[in-house]
Amino acid sequence: MLRARQAIRSLKEYHPPLGGRTGLRLDFNENTVAATYATRVEDMARYPEREPVEALVAASLGVQPEAVLLTNGVDEAIHVLCETYLESGDEAVIVVPTFAMYEINAAATGARVIRVAAKEDLSFPLEAVIAAVTSQTRLIAVANPNNPTGTVVTPGGLLQIANAAPHAAVLLDEAYYEFCGQTLLLSIRDNANIFVARTFSKAYGMAGLRVGVLAGPVAQMPMVRRVASPYNVNIAALIVLPEALQDKEYVCQYVGQVQRGRTLLEREFQSRGIPYCPSQANFVLAQIGSKHAAFVTAMKERGILVRDRSSDPGCDGWVRITLGSEAHTEQLLAALREVFAELKIAPEVIA
Repeated sequence: MLRARQAIRSLKEYHPPLGGRTGLRLDFNENTVAATYATRVEDMARYPEREPVEALVAASLGVQPEAVLLTNGVDEAIHVLCETYLESGDEAVIVVPTFAMYEINAAATGARVIRVAAKEDLSFPLEAVIAAVTSQTRLIAVANPNNPTGTVVTPGGLLQIANAAPHAAVLLDEAYYEFCGQTLLLSIRDNANIFVARTFSKAYGMAGLRVGVLAGPVAQMPMVRRVASPYNVNIAALIVLPEALQDKEYVCQYVGQVQRGRTLLEREFQSRGIPYCPSQANFVLAQIGSKHAAFVTAMKERGILVRDRSSDPGCDGWVRITLGSEAHTEQLLAALREVFAELKIAPEVIA
């Protein structure tokens, strides 16, 4: 009888709640005003050529083309890194709560996943992460800014981690880089174990095209490339990506709207005494308390989807809300005020 590997049989599944997503989607951290780029029907009949576009992406990032691999979203970047460096019996260190795909991809290799809990205020536990590094550690994954908290780790702290584990690949997932501006991308030149992932799903509004980038030390990338399919990025993504890279005005304009909306949303929570995580991403995580499920439902009834994160470690009662355009932020705040009044949500009733 054919059976999957034990690591796969015991693997937890990721089930994004995609069904019934009707309304203003502020639940998945997507761009709420997607840019439009043209593709030609005749291009769909040919196999995609990744390398020429990789060179353009590398130039935009200020790194060598040999340091860049285009991927099918950041999800594939995580996958190829795990497949390149992890074996059964190795250890992968992650901080929870965080993006679920780090644990899923690491565990699929048969590696042991070491989950380090965030601090009580959900900030990054730098000392605990460094203490978790052993001789078996082969991967450390850090989302910066983190999802779902929006918190960041200082560049100095990230370099401490990399220096503490020279025998491990250190993945810095910068999916929300555009909304905070902090990066260690250029550190791949001088650090043999640092890899940086970026995506075009957030600020660029190309989530449906599934295109990301993994940048790493030139000496390491040939091994990483062996794991990736030669046709992993679809032709539509490769056609529109060069145009998207040049459309800096659109990205800056959209990021500016998100950042202003983020400030308004945090002020709204602050004025009501609602605890929240100060965010550097395109979302804010707030402590709604025991009424979190009713809050999500009430927002959906008003045509706005938000994400209940109560099932994440240390996040009981927390809800994540994505920011978008100015018009969408106005719609969000109006609905938010109605729901707070309807459910009588106040600091004294937060569980």
